[in-house]
Amino acid sequence: MVGNFVPFQVAQAAREAGLLDAENSGYIPSMCEMCVWRCGLLAKVKNGRVVKLEGNPEHPHSNGKLCPRGQSGLMNTYDPDRVLTPLIRVGQRGEGKFRKASWTEALDLTASKMLEIKKNYGAEAMIFSSTHNLSQPLFENLLYAFGSPNYGTQRSLCFNAMIVSNLMTYGMEEPDRIYDDKLKYVLLTGRNLFEAISTSETSALSHAIDRGVKVVYLDPRFTKTAAKAAEWLPIKPGMDLAFHLALLNVILSEGLYNHDFVTRYTIGLDQLQKEVDHYTPAWAAPLTGIPAETITRIAREFAAAAPNALAHNGWRTSNFVNSFHTQRAIAILNALVGNWNVVMTAAAGEGSGPLGTLKQPPYPRVSALRLDGVPWKYPLVPLTIGVFQELRDNIVKGDPYQPHGWFISRQNPAMSLPDRGKTFQALEKMDFIVTVDILMNDTAWFSDVVLPEASYLERYDPLTIVGERAYLRQPVIEPLGEGRSALWIYKQLGERLGLGDYFQYKDEEDYLRQQLAPLGVSLEDVKKKGYFDLPKTEAAGFSWHTPSGKIELFSNTLAKVGFPGVPVWEAPPTPGENEFYLLTGKVAQQSQFGTQNNQYLHKYSDEPRLWMNAKTAAKLGMNSGDWVEITSKVGKAHSILLATEAIRPDCVYLTPGYGHLSKGLKTAYGIGVSDSVLHVTYTDPISGSQALSQTFVTVKKA
Repeated sequence: MVGNFVPFQVAQAAREAGLLDAENSGYIPSMCEMCVWRCGLLAKVKNGRVVKLEGNPEHPHSNGKLCPRGQSGLMNTYDPDRVLTPLIRVGQRGEGKFRKASWTEALDLTASKMLEIKKNYGAEAMIFSSTHNLSQPLFENLLYAFGSPNYGTQRSLCFNAMIVSNLMTYGMEEPDRIYDDKLKYVLLTGRNLFEAISTSETSALSHAIDRGVKVVYLDPRFTKTAAKAAEWLPIKPGMDLAFHLALLNVILSEGLYNHDFVTRYTIGLDQLQKEVDHYTPAWAAPLTGIPAETITRIAREFAAAAPNALAHNGWRTSNFVNSFHTQRAIAILNALVGNWNVVMTAAAGEGSGPLGTLKQPPYPRVSALRLDGVPWKYPLVPLTIGVFQELRDNIVKGDPYQPHGWFISRQNPAMSLPDRGKTFQALEKMDFIVTVDILMNDTAWFSDVVLPEASYLERYDPLTIVGERAYLRQPVIEPLGEGRSALWIYKQLGERLGLGDYFQYKDEEDYLRQQLAPLGVSLEDVKKKGYFDLPKTEAAGFSWHTPSGKIELFSNTLAKVGFPGVPVWEAPPTPGENEFYLLTGKVAQQSQFGTQNNQYLHKYSDEPRLWMNAKTAAKLGMNSGDWVEITSKVGKAHSILLATEAIRPDCVYLTPGYGHLSKGLKTAYGIGVSDSVLHVTYTDPISGSQALSQTFVTVKKA
């Protein structure tokens, strides 16, 4: 029930938008931001506070449901550790001493420092980094208008291998997947969908399993997804590539592929067939730990289920330096069985589509090299994705030049980048660091200025298109304290930097109205439902945005820059004596590094422990509950041990996102250990993806 319980400004806007009836009851629609899936939500408000969040049945990502993180999102707003005023550092960096400041003082200081760095060292000496979010166009406006080429995103730490592979194969970042009643067979390679929840896709897979769809799951750990699968294959880490090359070998050598589809819609079959001819199941068996007859059987089952068979190409594909070839093999496997427009189709994900764009001048020309090596070292990595860990490394080295400032928004590189010690070295090299966030995260703790953003329940963000609708994030309550939207922050800062022409809107609602202008839709109408239907367009036929216009089994783009045009075997490094693969992976209760301070999620999350195979632990004289010391080439950490049969003997596992250093995170501080302390930096030369599972550790009783 909302209405007279809601702050006056929000209640008035909600009433004018038709969200409240005569009795002032109803729900306000908006969008979640507890992870990148961004489900639609309905917020129930009482006495000026959000009291319940529910999934919006009109949004395809939620379908009326929210995951545990989405349900806990109101604590994102009401976290007692929220930063509610701008802060300016007064102590030593990392000491945690700040004073409150006005927005005018904080923005003036930030702009003056950025302009000082630009004057003394050039615009390229200012780094900008952010996690993917709806206000990204405004963030990019700021960095491109400022004239810096240096743009750091999280994607190289997550799914660069998948993205670049799909671009080389299909000409798109990620095809959509269809889990309808025709689906018969799903092959999951490390995609732990029942813990790394993407609400709609997780739900769709669950219903598919109920209908009898066979799921084969490859993972060195027995996860919740493994428990739901028909078959779990505890593959040796880094050998996914060998497994999928062997699948291609069987399907091609036995002629099990869709001849008509491959002939009409693909190029490069001959080159592919020649390469995979010697990657037999017998060759792959000792590498993967999976019997040759099992590999052969799965290849035949998958082909027999075609075109209603799906090889899921995963999401967090930053595993080994050979992961790009693994992703190419998976993409090609789907093409061979002709499942396009059956269980895969052109991406209908988020975008701007026919929405209006704001007037602005062209960006200044930039001649400086990017610090992350794109494109001069990584020619295939999109500029808007980059290679974040390489950027950090080159800050430390000062090569090809030394940066002096860092603008960070909705990101926590102190936690997310591998080799945390090196990240602190990079932060120490900065003359000035400014962070935009709602909490004093670990990176904000080392910043000079902290700008408090309004939470996702308190602000507008740009409209986004999902499928055939445009969806709105709108405030359901007034911002607590002095939190402000990114739309407001970037505009205010842009004007102080002399870049006002790149932010030609009066306020947040004016920005949204300019987005809606070409479609003749009013913002007031959109507020009522939280979305509007886009004009109908004719369904497109088969379309791939590759140079050939076809699915490229052989990529000439790869060949032109000196990389194999088809997936080839590259043996990954393996642990030495008494060493283990260090695995990471998601859990359903947390998102990356940003939710561990949420008191609701904390209540239902056990303190993470180091998984180790029970037999291995016994041989080393260790038991569950023991404190152990974990050591890699770059760091050392301590954790409680969990001895379990649910992991291979050559592996150990840590849940990421713990071990926060910021004392401003009173709930998360001191809980668990950070895997970033241990991870060694390895980068795939093709996609720029960080090879997180290529770190090897020793373990002993502490």
